[in-house]
Amino acid sequence: MTRVEFKMPKLGESITEAAIITWFKNVGDYVEQEEMLLEVATDKVDSEVPSNVSGIVEEILFEANEVIKIGDTIAIIKADGKTSTSTQKSSIIPNQEKGSQSSKKKTKKRAVIPNEVKESQSFSVSNSNQFFSPLVIEIAKKHHISFEELARIPATGHEGRLRKSDVFQYIEEGRPYKFAQPIVQDPTAYRIPQLNLDKGKGKIVEMDRMRQMIADHMVYSKHTSPHVTAYVEADLTNMVQWRNDNKVTFQEKYGERLTFTPLFVEAVAKAIKDFPNINASVDGKNIIIKEDINVGMATALPSGNLIVPVVKNADTKNLKELAADVNALANKARENKLQADDIQGSTFTISNVGTFGSVMGTPIINQPEVAILALGIIKKRPEVIETEKGDEIAIRSMMYLSLSFDHRVVDGFLGGSFVRRVADYFEQFDVDREI
Repeated sequence: MTRVEFKMPKLGESITEAAIITWFKNVGDYVEQEEMLLEVATDKVDSEVPSNVSGIVEEILFEANEVIKIGDTIAIIKADGKTSTSTQKSSIIPNQEKGSQSSKKKTKKRAVIPNEVKESQSFSVSNSNQFFSPLVIEIAKKHHISFEELARIPATGHEGRLRKSDVFQYIEEGRPYKFAQPIVQDPTAYRIPQLNLDKGKGKIVEMDRMRQMIADHMVYSKHTSPHVTAYVEADLTNMVQWRNDNKVTFQEKYGERLTFTPLFVEAVAKAIKDFPNINASVDGKNIIIKEDINVGMATALPSGNLIVPVVKNADTKNLKELAADVNALANKARENKLQADDIQGSTFTISNVGTFGSVMGTPIINQPEVAILALGIIKKRPEVIETEKGDEIAIRSMMYLSLSFDHRVVDGFLGGSFVRRVADYFEQFDVDREI
């Protein structure tokens, strides 16, 4: 039998680390090839990782809740000869190396803080987790960030751990705590009141990891972007009629369900090409106009949490390709099979609040984007329309669209013009369009 290093697998193009959620096997347990060995978490996606060999788990080098770099060895398996290269590349360790330093269990150590840390004065702490990874410390040294300053940076990592992306975001924001003064009890200064609120009695449900991250992202977005919401309504009668007339034929021809979502994504991508400044993000005092048009779709998970899978390069795809992407992403979300790459890179987000019967919504911007579009329920109601005979009342399929935008870089003209253009594309839908 050979001893195999089981490494943290690659989970996405830009994923450099992952947190271990739980081990499905203990030391001494036998694991089959392709049997799930552990569950790991990245920014939003939890993934089950299968073993690439059959054998006995000899060592587990990291415990649950520890954050590991991609490619690091996390377990040693005494393999019985059956190996697979489909999951990850493994290194074989000869038996005589047992007891060597490379196979000993790693222990978490507190990183040494740079000298400038000790020279700083005491400030209030934002994040309670005082363990900083060596990578974070290295970044802090490079930018001369003190320990107290690090401790004030909002942390989004697992169990309040400060991640390198948090530090880079903080640096991009101009290091607002760099020259923070020690806390003084100024009687004239505003302080958050210590209110003893009656929280009531009832069942206590602890937030899962994803819900905590959603909460943090939503609060961060509202804190970062001054939100303004613009509303328009659109007549979707032509689109509804065309879709009803062609959905069966579309599925027979392409093997894909024709929902409204790919039609919405198509129109939004067209409007973004007309108003490219809405497809942007903010980098300090600079605005980055994105070259790609990647449309995120806010999607509810079976757990009740929210995730945003992304239709990449939506402006370059035809309706068949958009439908295939939308259906594949929706199915993955329902089955909890979304991968890290499926939820990265969005440049603009839509949220179909009408799915749940909402007339309209005031969505929160998906950072670092500068706008998000909410689509309300399609509802039939009598409307006054202009005909050759004059004004008439007719039953029309109407929808409210609401665009929340970041008023730091998007003004009313751009926001209003963009959402109106989306509505125009909805209303001008060609009922004679061929599939």
